[in-house]
Amino acid sequence: MIIIIDALNKHKFGGVLEEMHRLRARVFRDRLGWDVTIKDQMERDLFDDLNPAHVVSLDQDGDVVGCMRLLQTTGPHMLSDVFYSILDGEAPLRSAQIWEATRFCVDTQKLVGGKTRNSISYVTSEVMIAAFEYAQKAGVLDAVAVIDPVMNRVLKRSGNAPYDYLGSAKPMGKVVAMAALMDCSDARIAQVREFSGISHDVFADEAVFLERFAQSADKTAPGLPQEPAMTQEISDAEMVAYFVDQMGKAGTLAEADAVRRLMDEVSDLQDWLGTQTQKTYH
Repeated sequence: MIIIIDALNKHKFGGVLEEMHRLRARVFRDRLGWDVTIKDQMERDLFDDLNPAHVVSLDQDGDVVGCMRLLQTTGPHMLSDVFYSILDGEAPLRSAQIWEATRFCVDTQKLVGGKTRNSISYVTSEVMIAAFEYAQKAGVLDAVAVIDPVMNRVLKRSGNAPYDYLGSAKPMGKVVAMAALMDCSDARIAQVREFSGISHDVFADEAVFLERFAQSADKTAPGLPQEPAMTQEISDAEMVAYFVDQMGKAGTLAEADAVRRLMDEVSDLQDWLGTQTQKTYH
C-alpha cells in the first residue's frame, strides 16, 4: 500500500518518514556505497528540506519497503544543482509541469523475487504507478529522473522505458548517472500495471496506513537495544493478595469484570479465580 507524504500531511507521518530515511541509508550508503549524509542512521539531504512529496510503500507487516521523492523543477533540484554535468552545458529543465523523481529505492533485504506482493518487482511497480498517478492529478506532464544503467534496464523491462534522455551519461562516484525523461501518461501507467498485474487502487487511506505501520512500530527496531526481559519479582501469594484486595474494592460488576480479565491472564491463579469470584459475588 502507498501513501503520499508532503508538506500538508507530514506532521502525521513522522515515524514513517524516519523509517523511510533509514531505508535510504541502508540502500544508498550500505548497499550501493554512495557518499551520502547519514545522521542517526537516516539518510537526508538538502532537497528533503524543500517540501518534496514522498511516495512510500508499506508491506503487509507494516514495514517501509519502498520510496521515491518527487520535487518540482522550478526551484533547486538534483539535476540542476548536483548532476548538472550530465546536461553537457545545456540549461536544466524548469517547469511546473515537470517534476524530478529521485531517491527511489526498495528494501532488497526483505523483498524477494517474482511478482508477488512482497517482491522487489511488485513494490517497484507499485511506487512507479503511485508516482505517475499522483503527478497526473497535480497537472504534471513529465518526470525527469537521474538513474544508472541498471535502473534503466529495470525501467525498460517493466513497461516503463524512458522516452528520451538529457545530455549524456557521466561517471558519478561508483556509478554512471544518466537523466531519463518519462511522460506521466495513461498509456505508461497502463503498461506498468499490465506488467505487474496490479489492477487495484494502490493508494491507502491515511488511517489504514498508520494502523498498518503501527503494527511494525510495536516491534523492536533492528539495531536498537532491547529492553531487558521482565523478571518475576512478585510472589504468587502477593499476587493473590493483590487480586483479593482489588476484587474487594470493586464497586460495580464492570469493575469486577476488569479484575477478572486481568486474573485470567495469570495462569497460576486460574483455580483461585473460580473460588474467589464465587465467594465475592454469589
